[in-house]
Amino acid sequence: MTGLVISGITKKFGNFTAVNNIDLHFNKGEMICFLGPSGCGKTTLLRMIAGLEEPTNGSISFDDSDLTRVPVHERSIGMVFQSFALFPHLSVGENISYALKIRGYSRSDCEDRARVLLDKVHLPGIEDRRISQLSGGQRQRVAIARALALDPKIFLLDEPMSALDANLREAMQIELRQLQQELGITTVVVTHDQTEAMTMADQIVVMGNARVLQTGAPTDIYKNPANKEVASFLGTSNLLPAKVTSDTTVETAGHSFGVASIGGFSKGDEVLLMSRPEDVTVSVDEQETADNWVSGTVTFIRDIGAIIEILVDCGGHEVISVITPKDCPDVSVGKTVSVQIPKSACHVLAN
Repeated sequence: MTGLVISGITKKFGNFTAVNNIDLHFNKGEMICFLGPSGCGKTTLLRMIAGLEEPTNGSISFDDSDLTRVPVHERSIGMVFQSFALFPHLSVGENISYALKIRGYSRSDCEDRARVLLDKVHLPGIEDRRISQLSGGQRQRVAIARALALDPKIFLLDEPMSALDANLREAMQIELRQLQQELGITTVVVTHDQTEAMTMADQIVVMGNARVLQTGAPTDIYKNPANKEVASFLGTSNLLPAKVTSDTTVETAGHSFGVASIGGFSKGDEVLLMSRPEDVTVSVDEQETADNWVSGTVTFIRDIGAIIEILVDCGGHEVISVITPKDCPDVSVGKTVSVQIPKSACHVLAN
């Protein structure tokens, strides 16, 4: 099977299971993000792909070649660590070409390769600078260039943006994605940043408690989360306790809501009604004749420029609405409003 294939991978440290029986398959050239909270097993899984940890059970292969017991230096893998791990006593060019040098490449070849990679990461002409002279974003680019020096088949990055400030992090997400698309290299990124995963990935693997909770394209997972853990971790969700009342409706906060799909639930089941904040409409008008509405009281308003968040208490349950300033109704804290969620945006999850 071509591409990156992870079959039945388990990793135990004594009695502790860090990764539990994971099966994944990704096509060659895809960018994959392992997304999840600290301690969920995502970094351990990345380190097993790199060969820095040996699986307790299972196998890892790439393009039909079994990598499970292959030493790190024979895997054709480039890796960027969270700390970047650059050599402070070497120049930028020497850092990038270090792996080439120890493999016997000539000085001129090393210098040429460093210049080419510096151009690719938008840092031309800095090969003679010291690492101490670089900003955080420049150091990250140098770490990326160094990892690509030997034309690896798989590119691995462990929390690559964590040391950067918010604005630089957003810029680097786009740059890294564009570079990956240009090179067509199979890339795996570990992150706990939802926006980072949504921005860069072809496929997201949401992990929790050493297992895979859901795998899929970013928009598919965002719109159709498999469970409340995924819904809560990938983006912001409204999760209201509800009861299934028919094949197409649930009841929550004393009101009936039509839903996109009931799934495998039956009448009378206690469930969660999930919606995304951008699908929630807040109105100052009564909605007695409308579908899928409930009244509530505004408890908080957050204006962050491009969007406005309105928090509404609906019968003791918080609902968040995200709207643009031009669409924002005339509301204030303490005001009674109507909250409406279209049927197509209502999903039922296990409680």
